[in-house]
Parts: sequence; C-alpha cells; structure tokens
Amino acid sequence: MVTFTVRMRFVGEDRPQLAEILKNLATASRQEPGCVTYIPHFIEDDPDTILIYEQYRDKAALEAHRASPHFQKYAIAGLYQLMRERASENLTAVA
Repeated sequence: MVTFTVRMRFVGEDRPQLAEILKNLATASRQEPGCVTYIPHFIEDDPDTILIYEQYRDKAALEAHRASPHFQKYAIAGLYQLMRERASENLTAVA
C-alpha cells in the first residue's frame, strides 16, 4: 500500500475554482482500479491550504494515477498552475 498526503497553498480567491477542480479530480481518481482512497480537504483554520489524503494499491497504481488524463487535466494543468507551495508526506500505517 502506498499512502501519503499532499499539502498545497493557494490564494483565497481561487477557492471556488479549486473546489470544482478537486471534485472532478477526486471523482475520476476514485474510479481508478488501483486507487484505495482519494480525499481532498480544505483546512478549516487555514482557508488557503488544501490537504489531499491518498492511498493506492501499490507503486504501479500510483504511477498509473499520475499518468492518467484526468491527473494531467485537473492536477498538472489545474491545481499546479494555481498553487503557491506544495509539500507531501509519505505515511506508514501503524495498525
């Protein structure tokens, strides 16, 4: 299992556009056979930050996600064009 979070910062006025992009990206990503979980969040106390929690069956499934047309459209050509900062954290399940 591959599990990680992605944290991105944006400017506040982009929030409505970001919500639409994230809804489309999440819907398409969840339909991938190797996607276990894909949940984007707005941070309640930090309205300019988005956190995405992602899980994939294995590295091949993650690579397929990143190569997908919807990732290219909504992440590369959408989110990445609007973001100001990006950080990710790889996670290891304890239990």
